[in-house]
Amino acid sequence: MTTGSVSPRRADTRRNHERILAAAANSLAGSGEVSFNAIAKQAEVGVGTVYRHFPTPEALILAVYRREVRHLVEVVPRLLEKHSPEQAFRIWTADHLAHYMMTKRGLANALRVATVSGGELPANAYQTVVDAVSTLLKANVEAGTVRADLDPETVLRGLGGLLYVDPDGDWRSQTVSLVDLLWRGMHTD
Repeated sequence: MTTGSVSPRRADTRRNHERILAAAANSLAGSGEVSFNAIAKQAEVGVGTVYRHFPTPEALILAVYRREVRHLVEVVPRLLEKHSPEQAFRIWTADHLAHYMMTKRGLANALRVATVSGGELPANAYQTVVDAVSTLLKANVEAGTVRADLDPETVLRGLGGLLYVDPDGDWRSQTVSLVDLLWRGMHTD
């Protein structure tokens, strides 16, 4: 076997794993329920494949949660490469964080059930999101657009107001209004 080669079976296993997680995320966003049969059908794999990857609903729910948090955090450097720090913060908040909060309400309920059933949330998930906010704030401090004394956790708590945005209403303008309000408090004088 040569360095860097991946057997077709292993690549197929990774693709199946990702398709299962994507299908589960869609299911949780809609109904908040986990049906291995429905997820298998949507992922175009056999139900046995779902069980091989995730032996329990709790394991699947926690894997979806880790995947969603990872996506939320990994987009920050790409946004900072393509946009000004202020625009990166606004885009991350409106297009990623708000979207995550609105579409993951079913996931939140499933997480509560999963953790009551013995699953554990990854201890570093919250800190990972705080670190993403910290990265965005640091870029803005360096650009001179926000105050240097901002606490990333306080900013994240302020962004928690996105939980009250109506996903069936004009959520985008509600999000922009919240970000504008926070930005005025964060902006340099």
